[in-house]
Parts: sequence; structure tokens; C-alpha cells
Amino acid sequence: MQPEQDIPGRILRTLKFRPKGLTITEIAKALKANRNSVSKHLEVMQASGQVEARLVGNAKVYSIAQRVPLSAFLCFTKNLILVLDADLTIIQANDQCLKRFGRAKEELVGRNLRETALPVVSSPEGLAVVENLEREQVIAEIPHLRDDGSESFYHMQAIPTTFEDGGKGSTIVLEDITEQKRHLNNTMFLSRTAIDLVDLQPVEDIYQYTIDRLLELVPGAYAYIFSYNEAEHRFAIRAIAGERFREGLTELIGRDPVGLVLPATRVFDAPYHQTPLSLRGLQDFVLHPEPSPWSLYDVCFRAIPEETCEAILERFDIVRLCLTGLVWRDRLYGTAGIFLPPGREVENRETIESFLRQVSIAIARRETEERLQLSEARFRGMLDASPFGVALIDHDRRFVYINQRFVEIFGSEPDTATTSAEWLRQIFPDDDYRQEVIDAWHSDLERSVPGRVRPRTFTIRNRDGTKKTILSRAVTLPEGTEYITCEDITEEARAYRLLVADIADLRRREQELLIRDRAIASTRRAVALLDPDGVVTYANAAYLALWGYQAAEEVQESHFSRFWERPDEIREIVRTVLDGGAWHGELAGLRNNGERFRADLLGTPIVSEGGRVIGIMIAVTPIPKEQAEPEKMRGVLV
Repeated sequence: MQPEQDIPGRILRTLKFRPKGLTITEIAKALKANRNSVSKHLEVMQASGQVEARLVGNAKVYSIAQRVPLSAFLCFTKNLILVLDADLTIIQANDQCLKRFGRAKEELVGRNLRETALPVVSSPEGLAVVENLEREQVIAEIPHLRDDGSESFYHMQAIPTTFEDGGKGSTIVLEDITEQKRHLNNTMFLSRTAIDLVDLQPVEDIYQYTIDRLLELVPGAYAYIFSYNEAEHRFAIRAIAGERFREGLTELIGRDPVGLVLPATRVFDAPYHQTPLSLRGLQDFVLHPEPSPWSLYDVCFRAIPEETCEAILERFDIVRLCLTGLVWRDRLYGTAGIFLPPGREVENRETIESFLRQVSIAIARRETEERLQLSEARFRGMLDASPFGVALIDHDRRFVYINQRFVEIFGSEPDTATTSAEWLRQIFPDDDYRQEVIDAWHSDLERSVPGRVRPRTFTIRNRDGTKKTILSRAVTLPEGTEYITCEDITEEARAYRLLVADIADLRRREQELLIRDRAIASTRRAVALLDPDGVVTYANAAYLALWGYQAAEEVQESHFSRFWERPDEIREIVRTVLDGGAWHGELAGLRNNGERFRADLLGTPIVSEGGRVIGIMIAVTPIPKEQAEPEKMRGVLV
């Protein structure tokens, strides 16, 4: 049997030719040694870093450790590395570590970690990790506040280490994850703001939210938001943020700056020379002590006195301005600015620009929504004020809009008529008539052309049982929606029916009068009609022939007494008849040629339906000479 102290060397020689490794049993068999002894040696060799083990099933498989020289590892890694002994004395420090901490190698090697006051590793958080290190490595994330006030982050690995001589210690690996952390934080920030901006409704809330988030990205700065009215060519201050910044501006300007209007008729001319496209990214302007082409006076579009602008810079120790436009689809909605004190920088420029693009989109969307809402409100107001009932029916034959007049006409609330079929059953309870209306509706739809009006008149029944006549005008809109107007023409229909009846009655009466007129005109007796003043308004052909006239115009508009020998007697007869009595007797008439003749005269009153005498009808019959009475008026009331 080989000496016990030679077993480690023999194990290494055996494993050298078995790169895949051997189990404890396999090694003991190859060495012809005791298995327990081999196991103890392997534990020591693993602790010293000579061999390494891996589990294969339930068995440990040992192989020679593939170790890289520590010096090579320290030189080629970009991470910061410190090697410590068991007492936390620094044994090694790579160049990256020395450069980052600004120390010489002799300042660190041989000194205790607790005494070096190194950033991160000598902090309470870092020391706690190393001091509590046991057999397993520990990974921790440790923040670090830099001298300029910015924050950095490190990924710290503390690894238990066994040296060649078997001594114990630890290796600290520091990875600067500030950029990764910042990227992750920025990504989370943009994800959060994207969600928040969707939920913010008034534009004013968006402005305030924007200003608060800018200070979150650039702590210790001051910020403002301008809105831009393209139609009026003016800016307006919408939000200001920063500790006591708004209060100080109010004091210097003499009013609350929020709401201040800044006319900018030359916003894209000198000294600005800007376009919406050029304002997309952050621009830096030195305001003090050597101003850029733009001064604060220019930034305020010279609406704030120049001396006040200088006082603002001095009061708040502002030296720089980071400015960008709120631009979406080549339209300027406003500007955002960040004022910086000395030594303060903007580190998250890409994140700020991305965030402000989100804000621009949100403002553009809100303004569009507000315009649409205003347009919709005007449209609905117009429809609600319409004297006609208005309804919109979608592709599924559902009512999507019903105005108040529609409800008044049909006598039902909008929510009771959820579908066209239900509505039809309500207003057309008779099955046969409803089917007739439906068939007519479908026929109209089949022949319909978008934009062409389809009028239709029908009778409905209200819930109270009353009937109405409705004039409907339907129009198919380009997207397929049915736009329908309804007018209650019940009274018009009733008036029309009465008019038709009146016309029929008038035609009947006209026919009767025509018959009477023809009867009077064709009678052989001389007939004349007088008005209440005794003036002739009508004379038939026999009357004209009896008196020797050719045309009716020759006798019309003449007093009846003109045609008789004794006019006074005629006037008395007219008065008698107008009083309601009839007169019959013989009188002497005078023809147009002066010839005298005897005639039988009958005068009767013309009485209205109300019983009022509205005229006189005269019938005259000539008397042959042989039958004439002696010369004197002979007449009686009848």
C-alpha cells in the first residue's frame, strides 16, 4: 500500500487521464486504497481548488479543476475585483478597481477593507455581505450616491475562495449596472406614463402630470409647459414646477404665471428659426453667464420684461435651459422646458424625449376627442331641437339614437324600443297591418340608394289607444346606418280629408248652381238678380231681349228703377221685398229705344242659410196690349 501522504498526488495523476471524471469508488479501486480515506482527501483537494465535483445521479464525479490563473482573470475582466483574506485584508485589486476608486495599488493591498473607505464595498451594506459570507456565494444589489448627487448601482458578488495553501478568503466582484438599471427604470417609467396618460382626461391634468414627471426624471431642476394655439399664434403658460418656483415667479412677474398668454406671431422667424420638425428633440441653451442665441427674454416671446427675466435667472440660479417641442404629426402643440442650476445635467435625454412624445400624442388625442365631443354635442343638440322625430338604426336593426321628439310622436321611452322589431310591435299592434308595413319597408330597402330619401306614410297606435298619421323619411347612410325622420301629420291629414270633403261638397253645390243658372238663363221669363241696394248683378237673355239690350254689361251695375216708367215706385217695391216680403203686380217698363210696355213683375227675396236677405230675384213677363189693365200700378204683397 502506498503512503497516505502520497494519495493526493496519485488522485491527480489518475484523474489526469480521465477527463470526464471518476466517482469516489472508481478512484479508490484504481488506487487500491481505502474508500473513506480517498473521500477525505478529495474533500481537502476540493476545498483547495485542486479538484471539482459534480453530481451525476446520486454520485459525485470528481475531475481536475480547470483553473485560470488569477492574474489573467483580473486583467481581462471589465468588472471590479478585490481578493480578501479571512480577515478582510485586501490581497489583490485589479486595474479596473483601482481606476474606478482612484487609488494606487499600494494604497489598497495589505490594508483591511474596513479601513479603506472604498465606495460600495466598504459601505455598511457591502461589509454586511462579506462578513456574513459562508460556503456559498452571495449576490446583492447595492446603490451608491455619487459626489455630484447622481445615483449609481452595482451588482456585488461575494465568492468564498480557497487559496493554494488551503487558506480561506473571499473574492468580491463588482459590476456597474447603473446603465442597465437606468434602462430598466426608464422602460418601467415609460410603461407607467403611457398607461397614466391614457386615463388622464382633461388636457389640464396632462400638463400637470407632465411637469411632475419631468421633475421625477431631473430632480432639483425647474420645469414649465407652454401650450400653443396655432389659429391665434400664441403660447400660454399651462404648468410650472419646482420647489418655490411658481411662488417666486409670481412675486417677480406680479401675477400668477400659469395662464399668462404669450403672443408669438413670429414664432418661426428670427430669432427662433424653428419648425415643428426641428423642435422634436431636446435643445440646450446656455442662459448665464454667456447667453445662447436665445435668451430667457426670447423664450418668453418678449412678453415678460427683460429685466424681470434676468431677475428670474439670478433668483433661481439658472444657467441652462433644455427645450423641446410637443410635436405630433408635424403639428406643434406646445413646448416643454427644463431649467438647470450649475452642475446639474440631464442624464435621461432619450427617456425625456420619448416621454414628451407620449405627452404630445396624448394632447393631440385629447384635443381631437374634445373637438369630436363638441361636434357630437352640437349634432345631438341640433337633433334634439329638431321639430321632427329622429332615429338612427344600425346594421343589426337596433336603435342607436332616438331624439325626444321621436319619443313624443310615438309615445314610448327610448329604452322600451331596443330593436326595430319590438318597436314595430308596439306601434302596429295589428298583425296584418304590421306585416304590410314591414313588406313595404323591405321593398324600399331593396331599392334604396345611399343618400336617396324614401318617404312613407302610415298610421300608428299609441299606448293610450289614439291613432296618428306619420310621415316617415328614411335615408341609408354610406356606412349602412338608417337615418329616419318622422313627422306627425295627423292634423294635416284630417284637414286634408276635410278639404277633400269640402271640395266634393263645393263641386256638388257648384253643379246645383250651374243647373239653376242654366235654368234661369234658358227660361223665357225675363229674370234679373239685384243686390241689397237694388243694383242689377245678373240679367238673363230674356231680360236683355225684353228691354232691347245686346249684352249683359249694358244693364249690370245699373239700378233696377232705370228700366221702368216710374222709378220711385220701383224703389218702394225694392224696399218692400228687402224687408222680407214678395211683391207681384203690373208696371210700365221702358225699353232701350224709349218704347213703353206693360209687364207682370214678381219680386222675391234671396235669403241666406242664416235667414238674412242678401238680394232680390226679379221675374218679368210682358203683357199683351189687349190684356193690359188701365194705367195704374196694380200690385200686391204675396
